Amino acid sequence: MATCGTTMRGAVDDVPALRTAAEAGGQVYVHVDAAGGGLVAAHTRPEPSWSFAHGADSLNISGHKVLGMPVPAGVSLVRGDLLPETAGGEYIGASDRTLTCSRSGLASLLLWIRLRTLGRAGMAALIGRCQEVAAYAVGRLRQVGADPGRAPGSLTVTFTRPPAWMAAKWHLACAGPLAHLVAVGHVTYKAVDELAADLAACAKKAA
Repeated sequence: MATCGTTMRGAVDDVPALRTAAEAGGQVYVHVDAAGGGLVAAHTRPEPSWSFAHGADSLNISGHKVLGMPVPAGVSLVRGDLLPETAGGEYIGASDRTLTCSRSGLASLLLWIRLRTLGRAGMAALIGRCQEVAAYAVGRLRQVGADPGRAPGSLTVTFTRPPAWMAAKWHLACAGPLAHLVAVGHVTYKAVDELAADLAACAKKAA
């Protein structure tokens, strides 16, 4: 879904444009790594060009990042016409469609329960609330001179990299001159305010 640069910024690559450019060199296979952004993209309007409808051949989506699940979980999807008739587990002589024939089903069950409990309306409401917090973060970080940035609809907000102690305190992901926050469900308006206050204090001390 995103290259290294766009991952830090929470941006979404344009799948049709990438496919068109690559096909100039021959047949291509487009995999979309939508781990953190797939559920968000699907509930963003206007929807970015990221899915099967836009030319992807396969994609993966994480369930725990946005949904706040207690264990990692995700889904990998492939266009039906690209799947073999069977996927074999040769060492036990059985047919199976999992990668190793021995994955625990608990994570899949928890993901299914979470999605069923939320439903389409609940999922849209969750994503909408997270996007509102991300937009709020942009405003607050701009007020304290942290130079925030955010791709349309994204939950990721970049800002000027703070001192190491502050990055450690807030468990911030950093790369080069940037740090970012990701406004998933547990990120509150209060947390954003507290982060902005720390950034303001740092700026004041530096001045």
